Amino acid sequence: MSETHGTAPQSLADLSIDELLAFLPEGNGRLNDKMGVQLVEVSAERVVATMPVEGNTQPFGLLHGGASVVLAETLGSIGSAIHAYPHKIAVGVDINATHHRSATSGLVTGVATAIHLGRSSTSYDIVITDEAGKRVCTSRITCALLDAPAPRS
Repeated sequence: MSETHGTAPQSLADLSIDELLAFLPEGNGRLNDKMGVQLVEVSAERVVATMPVEGNTQPFGLLHGGASVVLAETLGSIGSAIHAYPHKIAVGVDINATHHRSATSGLVTGVATAIHLGRSSTSYDIVITDEAGKRVCTSRITCALLDAPAPRS
């Protein structure tokens, strides 16, 4: 709920990143907090975030492919939620990822770009790059848009 008015915002697209995180039931989400995901830019059309490689590696010291998928799903889901609000909620129904190269240190940046913003579904292309701008992973997510639950009185 908005601190200033005590009501839900009319649109999530008008919120700053801090306001959006304050509005979401679990803020950034516990998994994103554990993984160090930091939102940089948010809109229905484009969502950008960074994630450290350190702490998100597999046994050989490379960025874990699952960590890339977590970042990708976070970005696509946030964009979908912004698009869907207030009448719909977004739920992921499909995600895929192609891992192109390894990352062993620094930050990776994910950029989700909307490819479909419909009434019943959304889809995003997500490109994750290393600090040199080299593509580490390409992902695509589709979210179904379901009717939002009726507000509680």
